[in-house]
Amino acid sequence: MLVRRGVQRLLREMGAHVLPELSLATGRRADLVALTRQGDIWIIEIKSSIEDFRVDRKWPDYRLHSDRFFFATHPGVPSEIFPQECGFILSDGYGAEILRDAPEHRMAAATRKALMLRIARAGAARLLAAELAGVAVPALEGESE
Repeated sequence: MLVRRGVQRLLREMGAHVLPELSLATGRRADLVALTRQGDIWIIEIKSSIEDFRVDRKWPDYRLHSDRFFFATHPGVPSEIFPQECGFILSDGYGAEILRDAPEHRMAAATRKALMLRIARAGAARLLAAELAGVAVPALEGESE
């Protein structure tokens, strides 16, 4: 949660909207999926330790479901273990910084449409659940109430 919180704050400052723990069509679950102002989709895979990275062999699949793919971790994990062909974000829980930008690899149109639908449905379901639980949910900028 420490890494996740810092990355979410960074992405919010950048104007992106983020869904944590989004299930993809493959059955894999992305740690964070961000939708940027430009409509790009980023997946951020959080790694909390060297061992967490070593045992994970699913991350290459996430590139098929994103326009950019990043790893994110905290200062206790050496950045050298992460592949150079992926973006890299360092988080301390209060904020985060992109230390290496992710190369762009545009998704196929059909994959993009399916993922946008998945993002919209998951966001709407989570919003409804929050409202039914009595959580006040502010309107987005530019959205009428």
